[in-house]
This record gives sequence, C-alpha cells and structure tokens, in this order.
Amino acid sequence: MERTVFSHTLTIGLMLFALFFGAGNLIFPAMMGQMAGNEYGQANLGFLITGVGLPLIGTMAIGFSGVKNLLALTQRVHPLFAYVYTTLLYLTIGPLFAMPRTGSISYEIGIKPYVGSAYDSIAMAIFTVLFFGVTFLFSVNPVRMVEIVGKILTPILLVSISILAIASFTVPVGKPQEPDSSYASEPFFKGFQDGYLTMDALAALVFGIIVINAIRAKGIQDRKRILSVCLQATLIAATMLALIYTSLTYMGASSVSTFGILANGGEVLTSVTGHYFGTFGGFALGVIVLLACLTTSIGLTTSCSGYFQQIIPGMSYRSICMVLCVISAILANIGLEQLIQFSVPVLSILYPLAIVLILLTFLHQLFQGKRAVYMMSLLFTFLVSIVDGLKDTPLHMEQVNDWFQQYLPLYPVGLGWLLPACAGAIIGLFQKKGS
Repeated sequence: MERTVFSHTLTIGLMLFALFFGAGNLIFPAMMGQMAGNEYGQANLGFLITGVGLPLIGTMAIGFSGVKNLLALTQRVHPLFAYVYTTLLYLTIGPLFAMPRTGSISYEIGIKPYVGSAYDSIAMAIFTVLFFGVTFLFSVNPVRMVEIVGKILTPILLVSISILAIASFTVPVGKPQEPDSSYASEPFFKGFQDGYLTMDALAALVFGIIVINAIRAKGIQDRKRILSVCLQATLIAATMLALIYTSLTYMGASSVSTFGILANGGEVLTSVTGHYFGTFGGFALGVIVLLACLTTSIGLTTSCSGYFQQIIPGMSYRSICMVLCVISAILANIGLEQLIQFSVPVLSILYPLAIVLILLTFLHQLFQGKRAVYMMSLLFTFLVSIVDGLKDTPLHMEQVNDWFQQYLPLYPVGLGWLLPACAGAIIGLFQKKGS
C-alpha cells in the first residue's frame, strides 16, 4: 500500500516538475550565469527563491487554503479584484506571454539552426502551427495529464538534461569571469528578480489545482493526507528544479571565457551543447527544449481553458482550447526577444501581488481571514509595484519612481513593495470588523 502511495506521489511530483520546467526555465538561468560571472552562486540563490521556492509554496498554498480554484482564493480580497487579477494572471501565463514563448523558444533553439535565413519566417509559421496543434490534441484530453506528462515525457526530459549537466560539471567549458555591472553590486537581488521571468509563482496558483485534483483522483480524500502528499510531491519537484537551475547557471557562467557574452540563453545552450557534442548536441538540445516547452504548453492550455470556460460558460472547453492555441501560435511569431520585453513590466506588477497573496493565505487563520487585511496589504503592494513595473516604459511615473528610489527601503533592489505590504496588513488588521 505504501509503495503504491509513493508511486502516485512520485508521478505527481514528476508531473509538477514538468509543468513548471518550460521555456524560461531553460534560457533564463543560463543567461543569468553568463551575466553574473563569478557571482553566479549568489545570483543562483536569489533565482532559486523566486524560481523554485515561491512556486512550490504557491502550490502548497492552494492545498492549504482548501479553496477550489484561484478565483475562489482571490475572492477573499474583493470580488472585483478576484475577476480582474485572476483574468490578468491567466492571460499572462496563457495566450499573451507564456504560451507563445513556449513555441518561440522551441523554434529558436530546436529548429532555427537548421533553417536558412531566407526560409526563417515560413518555417517558424509552420512549426508554431504544428507545435500548438499538438498542444491542442493533448489538452482536450486532460484526464490523462498525469500519465502522459508524469510517466512518459518527464523521464525523457530528465535524462536529456542530466547528460548535459554532468558534462558541464565534469569538464567545464571554462572559468567564470567578472560579473556584468548589473550583477556586480547586488547579485542575489538581481537573481531574485530574474526568477520573475519564469512566471512560475503565477503558474503555481493555477497548477496547484491540477496537483490537488490529481491526488484526489488517486483516492486520497482526507485533507491532511492531501496536504502531506502535496508537500512530498512539491519537494520532489523542488529538488529537481534546484539541481537543474544550478547546473544551467554554472553552465552559463563557465561559458563566457570561451564564447563571450551571447545574445540570450538560447544561444548559450546551443553553444555549450555544440562544444560538448557537436551536431548531436544541437539535436539533443532541440529534444530537451521541445519536450520542456510542450509539457508546459499543455499544462497552461489545460488550466487556462478551464478558467475561461468558468467565466464564459457559453463556450465549450474544446473551443476555448482551440482559441488559446490559435492566439498563441500567432503571437509566437513576433519573436522571443519581443515577447520577453513585453512581459517584464507586467510581471513586475503581478508578481509582488502573487507573493503577498500566497503569504497571506498561510496567515489566513492568524488574522481570521479579515478582508481588510487582504485589501490594504495588496493595495499598498500594487501602488509600489505598478510604479516599479512601468519605470522603463513610456507610461513611467518619473517623479514617483525617483522618490521611491531615494526614500523607500529596498526599492532599488526590487523589493520596495515589501514594507508597504506589511504596513497595509497591519492597518487592515486594526480596522473595524465591518470594514
């Protein structure tokens, strides 16, 4: 019996790992390693907090809360906030950013090196249609998600990455160099912010439901037992993610002396695999990227379709899957760099809100679920995060940003929202019960 339970837990842990480990998880640690140089250790530690710790705490938060979905969780703040924030989150991790990025990265690393520049546009168009066509086919049968992702695709993915990681540690490409100026002074906090780009803490609030449902599907209904299995599954996923991120970060740091600073993490991985394995390396990397991105794309499509079916009951699940995949295929063709550039301001706004929401979920009983605590803490967080998120866009609030930069603690390292969030929670705590 215990062996069967562990087998189920391992399968769910592998599924969770595969859902998290997608497009950005490959390219961002490798590029961060290049830029961080010999400070890669501190940068990697910061990245692990936002790229591993927060997502898995977020997954646990869904189970701990006992709610049926993210919309129900955000209702604790306010009904309007619930619909606006939840919809923005699903659009961000779905058809506007994360889903297109899975197709774009798959093409950039796995296909583009073998296509002549004259045929690049048409090849990408064909590839993205096929990629999201496969995503659609798997997504319309979500009942088999655990078996398909956990038992088949994930082991292949892990073996492929392990081969590259072992090679990078046993025979390093080179020695880490001096860090880029952006990592020289505060590498930990820069790595912390780099973890936002994975979008995994946002996705955790969505994937948590998949994990809980998968546990229940195995016949486990007791709440404490569900949380226990969920914790074990998240620890399995966390261990694998931490090992792989650390390997990719070191891979990037050790590559600079040989290849120099490259344009993006995709080029880093292509160069390193070519260095070790030649033509075979490029093919192996393409397989790694395709599997990683495909599993994430399936998970995102399944989750997003479920949500949009809930708020648009007139559309069938299958139709919504189709719409999301078509939109993603179109947006994937604008290019990887543009997708990343557009996503940064949005993530800088949404991420602090997600972090505060996760923390308040665990403290819910402590303040007896008082709505004012949620509202004031998230309001103060938003007032800071929107200024920080828009600072490098045409919508920047220069005077407010400059004031925050000078007077708000931790704002220069991207954590200016932390103290206002705490202050908002305290103010909400002392408001009258009806507030």
